[in-house]
Amino acid sequence: MTTSVSRRTSADGALGDWAIGDGAMADGLRIERDGRVGLVIMDRPPHNFLSYRQVHDIADAMVELEQDMSIGCAVLAADGRSFCAGADLGGEGVGGGAEEKVGGSATLQLYQGSGRLFDVTLPIVGAIHGPAIGGGLGLAMVPDIRISCPEARFCANFASLGIHQGFGMSVTMPLLLGPERAAKVLLGAKRYKGDEAVELGLADECVPADQVRDRAVEVAREIAANAPLAVRAIKATLRLGLGDKVREVTQREAAEQLRLSGTEDAREGMKAVSERRPGNFVGR
Repeated sequence: MTTSVSRRTSADGALGDWAIGDGAMADGLRIERDGRVGLVIMDRPPHNFLSYRQVHDIADAMVELEQDMSIGCAVLAADGRSFCAGADLGGEGVGGGAEEKVGGSATLQLYQGSGRLFDVTLPIVGAIHGPAIGGGLGLAMVPDIRISCPEARFCANFASLGIHQGFGMSVTMPLLLGPERAAKVLLGAKRYKGDEAVELGLADECVPADQVRDRAVEVAREIAANAPLAVRAIKATLRLGLGDKVREVTQREAAEQLRLSGTEDAREGMKAVSERRPGNFVGR
């Protein structure tokens, strides 16, 4: 049995305390509790595109769970077709107007929120039930353990768009895969199925799609059965300084995205992806 926990939002849009069972939501995010496991669930179907505010909401939720010693592990999951298909680059998606280029101040706000997620010492299991694309793949790097399925797709599609990777993947991807495999993922911009992701090291288990979240909760329960101070200390040591490194590298990632977003190749890449065809790049 789960208990619903969600974030109250005031009339002026300011975020208040997390509340149990009041049914409110902020930016399509909710928390559920299953015993000693807290589930943070993105709920902006079908694709759960990230806004800068939602990244910080997820970080706020994880910090709330981290501070509760009755919670031994968290699960990061999503409703809808995709786990997260990337950043919402229009309107409020990255926190600014639709006219702001990728890599601008609003994009940096979104990416800086990722550093907060990598500061969290509470162990996190990811339930990657569908596509994790671009910034969504960056978000999928936050969990310590990833459960996926054959229908999932893991893709760092930045090079095919003509821009630079973001969300701290310049640090997290080599740390997870090693430099050679990280280069393969980032430079190739290929989509990997769930079983391929396990073979590559992007995911840890591949189960049937309808079992992804249940299996993630099962793994989380195994972790949560241990001493909470110990598991937090172990994770903190394993990821020592990672949040600071992510915050540092996102400065360069955003600057490179801003530079490249003004090129002919970026315009062609965006158009080619929307038209579902290979890009005709010219190097300018």
